[in-house]
Amino acid sequence: SKREIKMRKLDSTKVRPLKTEQLLHIEEHDFALRPGFGGSPIPVGIDVQVESIDSISEVDMDFTMTLYLRHYWKDERLSFRSNKNRSMTFDGRLIKKIWVPDVFFVHSKRSFIHDTTVENIMLRVYPDGNVLFSLRITVSAMCFMDFSRFPLDTQNCSLELESYAYNEDDLMLYWKHGNKSLSTDEHISLSQFFIEEFSASSGLAFYSSTGWYNRLFINFALRRHIFFFVLQSYFPAMLMVMLSWVSFWIDRRAVPARVSLGITTVLTMSTIMTGVSASMPQVSYIKAVDVYLWISFLFVFLSVIEYAAVNYLTTAEERKQLKKRGKASGMYSMDAVQAMAFDGCFHDTDVDMDLSPFPDPCEENETRTSQTNISNTDTPRLKRKRSLKGNVGRIILQNNHVIDTYSRIIFPSVYIVFNFFYWGLYI
Repeated sequence: SKREIKMRKLDSTKVRPLKTEQLLHIEEHDFALRPGFGGSPIPVGIDVQVESIDSISEVDMDFTMTLYLRHYWKDERLSFRSNKNRSMTFDGRLIKKIWVPDVFFVHSKRSFIHDTTVENIMLRVYPDGNVLFSLRITVSAMCFMDFSRFPLDTQNCSLELESYAYNEDDLMLYWKHGNKSLSTDEHISLSQFFIEEFSASSGLAFYSSTGWYNRLFINFALRRHIFFFVLQSYFPAMLMVMLSWVSFWIDRRAVPARVSLGITTVLTMSTIMTGVSASMPQVSYIKAVDVYLWISFLFVFLSVIEYAAVNYLTTAEERKQLKKRGKASGMYSMDAVQAMAFDGCFHDTDVDMDLSPFPDPCEENETRTSQTNISNTDTPRLKRKRSLKGNVGRIILQNNHVIDTYSRIIFPSVYIVFNFFYWGLYI
């Protein structure tokens, strides 16, 4: 009856094939098998448009890239009649019902297809059975980096594509338009790198259990920006080395000033080296920045050792001269520095100070100094002591000021030569 026919039309429990599925004859074929199964391998063309390189991680030795991955192949089972020879475009809902290439990223760590607001998948089928399958993917893959020249290095990374199940007997993977198959966004930029080049290449990969597979490579070279590291590492290290040279112009008798300056520069260099190492992977070889920082640290350390040598030689020579003067005059004479070490008062260097068993206070010493200056006649004893004192000063001058004088010339000269060879070698 008419009522029964109407009820059958309104029955939603019976699933009927969609018009698109009827047009593409999806129900008539087994799409679990590749096109041309049992015959020659099916050619699958690939082209890639790189949208962005999101990050480069030296610690994890990987990179993250967002790209449009497009596949081209022909499946005659999907051919249909079209009077205007126009293609049909579908979204990702049809992908699960037809055969698509199983391309994956070799050495990938993480990857996903963008799904906002829906899955970024496009399928376009032409009347003759040619298919275009496009995906928008973000993938993180390994990049085997060499940091021996860091931060003056250039890293070569590659993203590799390969079929997972079909070897070269079933699927032939190739670049659709040769070298022009790889295109990039004009505005791609990275904070730490210059992108020098993008190139496409192909090859074969062998697995002992499954055979040979076609593999495609997206190669790109990255040259690191040096200016950031000049500001953060090299320039502070240079300043610390030059600051350590200030010690050579400070009076050798100012022990606290020279020692504190040396220790401060050493600790600052240690902090710079620790900061650089914390942001780098723990590799087992020496990096270029390590060479520079360790040599700079050595210069700072040697400036501390230089003052230790000056102080030791000066003290040893003064002790020898005190013994000689004590034997010659029967008493120990002291210059102004030594007298100040004993009684804490400043004394004129032209006056010969005698160490008596009853030390005088500062006021008495100053009185004796003024009385000696008033006298215009030099006694033979005073002349003899002044002559001895001049010889002592000359000997002390040879043992410390000469070292400081040479250090003022040698340290900067050697450091300049080191910088010249360093930058000439690595740049």
